[in-house]
Amino acid sequence: MADNRKKNGATPRADREPTSSTAKTQLQTQIARQKKVGITETALRDAHQSIMATRLRTEDMIPVAEMMDEVGYHSLEVWGGATFDAAMRFLDEDPWDRLRVLRKKFKKTRLQMLLRGQNLLGYRHYADDVVVEFVKRAVDNGIDIIRCFDALNDLRNLETAAEQVKKEGAHLQLAISYTTSPFHTTKAFEDLAFSMKGMGADSICIKDMAGLLGPAEAYPLVKGIKERTGLPVQVHSHYTTGLAAMSYFEACRAGADVVDCAISPLSMGTSQPATEALVAALTGTPYDTGIDLSRIVPVAEHFKEVRENYSKDVVNLQGIDINILLYQIPGGMYSNLVSQLREQNSLDKLEAVLKEVPRVREEMGFPPLVTPSSQIVGTQATLNVLVGERWKVIPKEVKNYFLGFYGRPPAPVDEAIRRKAIGDEKAIDGRPGEHLPDELPLAQMAVATWALQPEDYLSYVLFPAVAKDFLPRKFARATYRDVGFGEAVDGVAYPL
Repeated sequence: MADNRKKNGATPRADREPTSSTAKTQLQTQIARQKKVGITETALRDAHQSIMATRLRTEDMIPVAEMMDEVGYHSLEVWGGATFDAAMRFLDEDPWDRLRVLRKKFKKTRLQMLLRGQNLLGYRHYADDVVVEFVKRAVDNGIDIIRCFDALNDLRNLETAAEQVKKEGAHLQLAISYTTSPFHTTKAFEDLAFSMKGMGADSICIKDMAGLLGPAEAYPLVKGIKERTGLPVQVHSHYTTGLAAMSYFEACRAGADVVDCAISPLSMGTSQPATEALVAALTGTPYDTGIDLSRIVPVAEHFKEVRENYSKDVVNLQGIDINILLYQIPGGMYSNLVSQLREQNSLDKLEAVLKEVPRVREEMGFPPLVTPSSQIVGTQATLNVLVGERWKVIPKEVKNYFLGFYGRPPAPVDEAIRRKAIGDEKAIDGRPGEHLPDELPLAQMAVATWALQPEDYLSYVLFPAVAKDFLPRKFARATYRDVGFGEAVDGVAYPL
């Protein structure tokens, strides 16, 4: 593979067990042939993102790494999503350093990340040069499996990232953003998965960010995708509605190869079903995970203590949230709406906003409610209620949505609303990423003084407002020089 990677212009990776020269092919073959169901443990990424505001520090991951490496997980989700932003913004940590540290600790288990297609880990589309370089650096620093999704299920927004993942020799998992509407049928999802196979997907993920996938829908969906594509299928859901564990079991019956779970102290609520519970439930069945529960106990004990230490950050959602079942709003989006209304002293308008969200979503062509479309729809619904007149105030992001800068809506938009938002202006043609100029050259100029590694330029492009504060602090710690912090001496230099 080394020769092929050089020929394709890919970045060579450091040698490590989970990514040997035939790792990609072996991984796909292994999943396809195995009868047992694999577990992807989300404790180091989505679990703490879901229930403790992405505040888990690297120092609290390291002590349990060796134990987790011995469990026998299919993979560990350790990076991506909101962890990149939160590490710099709230924890004063370099996310790239975290990845490198974890890669050294996990010698047996594959490391996995979540990538928002052309959005990477941010909230807008980035230029192709940024997407290509980011994928190269992510794989080079230790990622084995990259799960790519697009908020609108517009596959054009996955093309650049998917192509580079394949060049890098990593496992490409393309994910369907699951949602419900008259246009989101099992047949439509099967067609989408078949198109993903044509893009080179090594496996397909059903990504149910709101916990809306019920057991009655899970079985035919998994079965249909497997029959249509012949690819391994992984299922990701959240426990917010109380459906996830039942849906996982039906998915396994239908042939799901891997499911996402969280160790019990970080499970359920807005997180995933508990790893231990699913392992126990499948023991002795044709879907037995092969995981020894005794190996998980010390992992659970560690995270029980961790949860107690982070108690002020934990979202204590008890039971299920009926609002998500009624209005089909993901837990994170619901929390954001509550927070926005509280800041406006308008919490009494919550029910009206919740009822407005499905209406706005339909007018915008039924986008799945996942970052960034959930923020776009939620903001517009809130404004419609607070202003007192629907669509009187329309943010720039909503206008860009109608202009096609986020991609193609899953269904036709309301024409009257579209005209109100953008008038006679025409939406862009083609893939949104094609309309963006290269961004790395400007980033390299902007942070050249503080950059200690090529990855720093990517951190700046993704989150410039955060990185412009974080990178100088990191530079000062590494070099013992507070460049840029002091006042100029004689107008030409900064004091050490």
